[in-house]
Amino acid sequence: MKTMNKQVFRSRISVVLMGFILAVLVPEAILMFSLGAVGGLYILGGVLLFCMWIFTSIRYVIAGDRLHINVCGICNAKLNIADVVSIKRSYNLLSSPAASMKRLEIRIKSTKKYPYFLISPVCEQEFLDMLKAINPDIVIQVSDKKGKWRIWDWDI
Repeated sequence: MKTMNKQVFRSRISVVLMGFILAVLVPEAILMFSLGAVGGLYILGGVLLFCMWIFTSIRYVIAGDRLHINVCGICNAKLNIADVVSIKRSYNLLSSPAASMKRLEIRIKSTKKYPYFLISPVCEQEFLDMLKAINPDIVIQVSDKKGKWRIWDWDI
């Protein structure tokens, strides 16, 4: 296996996911504003800033032959790239270290505790090329074509 220098990829941030969060918080903010609950507005603003901080702090680091998944500067998961069996596109809504609904499902050998990880790197093709360079046995089933639903391509 070929080892490489440390490469950092940030997570894609979904316009759809941010729209959902705003759809939940904005009506509450309007209600609090009309009632004059300034303290509640500060709390909602803090919640929104906290969500943005989490979304912008998700990183996927390829260091040597390992993939580190970092959220808020803390390494939450490490996996050997040699254990990766396949990678495919997923729109699974399961909670994961991905700030987007357009995700990659990374399948791991069945002997591991977690059978797969869901991530969403911005430079997806470069990310896949690096993984494939380290482990050429990975089966990649990610299409470069745009999907039927244009909404999935709104991710930035």
